[in-house]
Amino acid sequence: MVPDCEDLSPAERFALNYARPQSESELRVEREVFGGCIGTDGYTTIEEADVLLDRLVLGPGERLLDLGSGRGWPGAYLAEESGCDVVLTDVPVSAPREALLAARNRSLTGRLAAAAAGGEAVPFKSQAFDAIVHSDVFC
Repeated sequence: MVPDCEDLSPAERFALNYARPQSESELRVEREVFGGCIGTDGYTTIEEADVLLDRLVLGPGERLLDLGSGRGWPGAYLAEESGCDVVLTDVPVSAPREALLAARNRSLTGRLAAAAAGGEAVPFKSQAFDAIVHSDVFC
């Protein structure tokens, strides 16, 4: 029996959402609204991600932590554009897993990692990253 969404916790709803691939309709909307199929599941536009890119001034050898990354937007984009390494984190493990699968088709091999973690308890040492971003993280 399929559970009613009202019976699920927010974490369970997120996990179900990320476990399924994006539909053709979602991809069409993404192309129209964001200007490309970028794997977004939030509201940050490419132009807004470019502002982050300009302000962070990251490059090869530097590390970025993307908290609440979902399917990897905008962290994977920032890594692709700047050459930095990125660690994606989110609570449902299915979210960053989707980003890692998508990275196979991009120039991110070896520069993208993922961890199932919430922002309040990340499993990293202090000062392990050169920059930290979060986008559309409300919880």
